[in-house]
Amino acid sequence: MTAGQGREDAGGASVTGERGAAGATPGRAVLVVIDMQPVFADPGSPWAAPRFAETLPVVRALAEQAGADRTVFTRFVAPERPEGAWVAYYADWPFALQPEDAPAYAIVPELADLAAASSVVTATTFGKWGPDLEVHLRPGDTMLLAGVSTDCCVLSTALPAADAGVAVRVVAEACAGADDASHARALDAIRLYAPLADVIDATTAGAILATTTAPPA
Repeated sequence: MTAGQGREDAGGASVTGERGAAGATPGRAVLVVIDMQPVFADPGSPWAAPRFAETLPVVRALAEQAGADRTVFTRFVAPERPEGAWVAYYADWPFALQPEDAPAYAIVPELADLAAASSVVTATTFGKWGPDLEVHLRPGDTMLLAGVSTDCCVLSTALPAADAGVAVRVVAEACAGADDASHARALDAIRLYAPLADVIDATTAGAILATTTAPPA
């Protein structure tokens, strides 16, 4: 058993046997790749997700299968001038107050070619659900979530989208948290939203991508 498998097993079994293709709704499956950026990948970054590198081949395989028309990448960037509670937040993390075009906020090189061919949503908030992301999903679509951090930006995207009525499936092996315990707790929190939001494995995600198609116009 690998370390990554142990992490998933500790977090719970994957979900299968729901509607359609392992929980997919009748529309398309749209892969949303959350914040795969150097600021979360670089081991020297205060925000590094230790298992980031383990997620890369899984994310890439899913994005290649989904294709550019069914993949959206997101980027977290710092605001030019923090406001409200963000003022205190960036007082604790001043290193992150970098320009939007800083290398730390690019998509990592391992995925840059796929991101260049896909839609990219950039936001100054942890959660990426909102009009800029919503426009890429149609009623009845399933949103597959991958990326980092499971316990922050992934969780903050999954729950508002599910609350808005989107079928959300978080791909466990395609996500990494601040640490293994935080990753597992976030997945458990997402499971509480079933069947609106749930956790699946990469094999199930691939099956969803392979068997879901757009409904007739």
